[in-house]
Amino acid sequence: MNFLDAARSQYLAVNSGTFYWMLSRAPLQGGFLNTKHNSLTLQDYGNADGMRGPDYTYGWIQGRGLEALATHANFFDLELPPLATKLDATGKALYPLLEKLIAKDGHAYFCYDPDHNPVYPDQNYKLARQNPANNIYTYSDAFVSKGLMVASNRYHGAPDKNHVAYLDNVIQAIENGRFQIDERQPLSKMAIEKQPDDIGPRMILLGAAALFNRVGLHNHTAYAGRFISHIIDRHFDVKTGLLRNVPEGDECNVGHGIEFVGFALDYLGEDADPSLIKNLEKILLASFKTGFINPGIALSVSVATTQATNKTCPWWSLPETIRAAALLYERNRSNEVLDVWKTADQAFFKNYWLGTPPLARQTMTQDGQIDFVPATPDLDPGYHTGLSLLAALQVADRLSNKSSLSATHKV
Repeated sequence: MNFLDAARSQYLAVNSGTFYWMLSRAPLQGGFLNTKHNSLTLQDYGNADGMRGPDYTYGWIQGRGLEALATHANFFDLELPPLATKLDATGKALYPLLEKLIAKDGHAYFCYDPDHNPVYPDQNYKLARQNPANNIYTYSDAFVSKGLMVASNRYHGAPDKNHVAYLDNVIQAIENGRFQIDERQPLSKMAIEKQPDDIGPRMILLGAAALFNRVGLHNHTAYAGRFISHIIDRHFDVKTGLLRNVPEGDECNVGHGIEFVGFALDYLGEDADPSLIKNLEKILLASFKTGFINPGIALSVSVATTQATNKTCPWWSLPETIRAAALLYERNRSNEVLDVWKTADQAFFKNYWLGTPPLARQTMTQDGQIDFVPATPDLDPGYHTGLSLLAALQVADRLSNKSSLSATHKV
């Protein structure tokens, strides 16, 4: 088998295996996804684990999970119909729970206590009640609104206008200075005024542009061009090819740079400006070359020295590299880009993929796996791993001229 055929087969096996594992686990609190599993000990978190345990619900992970369920159900309709049926059953149970959470005040929150009150752990891991968001929006809003929009399109045949408006509001909040990055502190205007002009919000919400296109809402994507231009104009270091986290700053989260490339390519049409595609290629190649250390991609590097400043290697940046490289290779057939795809693929499956259970180790260093939670303690295999590998699988199908549903971008 050539690389594309082998990759397609492996990604299909990984995603189907992961979802069968997820769906075999008893849901939490009547329908929330249960991925509260420690990838280091391979034991489930329990009540003694506090905020890692089953009493706490993370809006982030549930919104991302709903997007992954609905998107993969569409793919598996033809590929593996029994799995699509199971995915829909789980998604349809989660969907109203998320609707209920946001019905209180129009917002999703990072974490909820056992009574579904929004709470946050501060930097000392002391639990506190979160402020009402009011007109402030967050990453939790971003992930939940995306999930709800995609799910409504899957389950009801059209995107729900209220969920579309919710997602539009998140995008507008970024451009209007009402988006708070750090949810582990009180939500407030003062916190927004003090936060850096980080690449994160525009990068993450750029991922919604392709979703809008796939559900037929092309008139909602004008913001994407502005976001891409903003990031290139303010964060792109022409000399190194890296994206600075903050304009004029030295730190670069190379995984986020790679994720930006993937989201941009997923959105851009065949008529995209060739110079932009060349810049995206430069960002991908520079980010991977600079950030790739044993066993994965470093969390951050210095733009000035191009050396890793945080050698912690989360799992998610390797699947994101697979997606970005696959989408770029589809456009330019560059052997250098294909080598990045192959290298990221090999590193992920050699160093991170457990196989039994069908999960990835969450965080590695050069000394081995560590107990470090990047964002939420719940595992996130359907979103960062699953959606990335699905996009690469679909590239393999298109390059092989397969006519199955997997070769489309429909949601």
